[in-house]
Amino acid sequence: MILPSTEVFHGSRPPIAVLTATSSSSSARTILASRRVSSRFWDSVQGNCCRLKCGFGSRSTLIRTRAVAKDGEWKNHDQTQVDDSMDTQVVDTHNKIPERDFTGTPYVPVYVMLPLGVINVNCKLVDPESLINELKILKSLNVDGVMVDCWWGIVEARCPQVYNWDGYRRLFQIVRDLNLKLKVVMSFHECGGNVGDDVNIPLPSWVREIGENNPDIYFTDREGRRNTECLSWGIDEERVLEGRTAVEVYYDYMRSFRSVFNDFFQDGIISEIEVGLGPCGELRYPSYPAKHDWKYPGIGEFQCYDKYLMKSLTKAAEVRGHLIWASGPNDAGTYNSAPDETGFFRDGGEYDGYYGRFFLNWYSRKLVDHGDLVLTFAKFAFKGTCITAKLPGIHWWYKTASHAAELTAGFYNFVNRDGYAPISAMLKKNKVAMNFTCAEQRTLGHHERFPNALADPEGLAWQVSNSAWDADIVVTSENALPCYDRDGYNKIAENAKPFDDPLGRHLSAFTYLRLSPTLMETQNIVEFERFVKNMHGEAVPDLKDKEDENG
Repeated sequence: MILPSTEVFHGSRPPIAVLTATSSSSSARTILASRRVSSRFWDSVQGNCCRLKCGFGSRSTLIRTRAVAKDGEWKNHDQTQVDDSMDTQVVDTHNKIPERDFTGTPYVPVYVMLPLGVINVNCKLVDPESLINELKILKSLNVDGVMVDCWWGIVEARCPQVYNWDGYRRLFQIVRDLNLKLKVVMSFHECGGNVGDDVNIPLPSWVREIGENNPDIYFTDREGRRNTECLSWGIDEERVLEGRTAVEVYYDYMRSFRSVFNDFFQDGIISEIEVGLGPCGELRYPSYPAKHDWKYPGIGEFQCYDKYLMKSLTKAAEVRGHLIWASGPNDAGTYNSAPDETGFFRDGGEYDGYYGRFFLNWYSRKLVDHGDLVLTFAKFAFKGTCITAKLPGIHWWYKTASHAAELTAGFYNFVNRDGYAPISAMLKKNKVAMNFTCAEQRTLGHHERFPNALADPEGLAWQVSNSAWDADIVVTSENALPCYDRDGYNKIAENAKPFDDPLGRHLSAFTYLRLSPTLMETQNIVEFERFVKNMHGEAVPDLKDKEDENG
């Protein structure tokens, strides 16, 4: 997924302070968030799921607080009144919050994403000696395996159904020799132009040639701008790719991979296949493309204006008996709008009217149908292998009524509707696991950097993971931004293994983004080794020593 390039995650803990208040009638000592918030978040101490609503600037605010006891257990302080006329003194208690001990918790395998350009456009392995040395270091840390993108634009670059897997075979052999596991991504999107993309890998040249004559094979916005990052879902079943549909092209590619690397499947080296379903490999519309000057936290735009999707929308409107509905929303803003600047997404806007509900239902249904169709074919190609689908963490504007950024991306999710349940049901039907991003992000820390985004990454993660678990499907995760420090790693581990989940549910695996020279720096690799131990449920020596000192 795309996030602002300035937002490099450093694991900032939600700001917590102790306020000592004195008045003529009462005194109170309470733990409060240091700014006005309203969010759901996984508590940083022991993964406790806590609803927090605090108000500053209003008189006689009634609050319910929690304080941390010495032994790490929670104690409640009920109905303390804080009047804004009170004199207050703020004392930072950041370092007093105990760190959770993950010893004996469930084993969660850890994978590391390989660099995007580990295979070049000629399908050759880049700098194998350095890669081998880095993989040996990862192996020494007991990392379980690595993840790699198999780029459609490299393998089937020049001619339809002519595949070159040479560089990947050499890479896979190195991974096998080091006794590591492989997660492989079927990457049917282009690389380049998004935050973190350091290489340029376009779609196959023969596909781009078709697109020059028929640009409607690409997603299109209201202004007619095409997005060449991936193919429109409108051609999933249209024979416009040299006599094949888009889904047939994907299936032939996956079937070729399965045949060429059969020995790696038989040996169990390839443990999982992630099937790319949209931009960045994620199941979503390309609603917030950097190439169209989108900036965080813009709401994005609907991407349904190619002739194939418009044909589908027209048919749906005819079935409903309202042909006037055969068009996209008129007042949905632009890529960088805020919800309240639009007639469609504002509170009480058209998104929740008769037309809005019709359009959003159709728009989100196309997303679910696309995932269902591609994953059905993937099951045939990879029978007996674990398959995953990746969902983005679109957390900005989550604390508004309309959830506008999610709606433009295809997730029909707002205050009185669970937009992720239909996706979980589709994954359940296909026996496919869910890979969800933004495992490392904290709501309150994000609010400090982008207060106007009304984001809630932890609330979104809670909703999506529980939607998947309620559907009884496997959940994996990965971080959305680079992470190198202890607090960030602890946040990932807490989300991976919620402390107080009554059913003991946890992630089945975690993939770290990504192998880089920065990760290989001494201090960073020491912290990463500690993180791997926590994910594996092993004892961490420095934490044990600290507990002994505290006695």
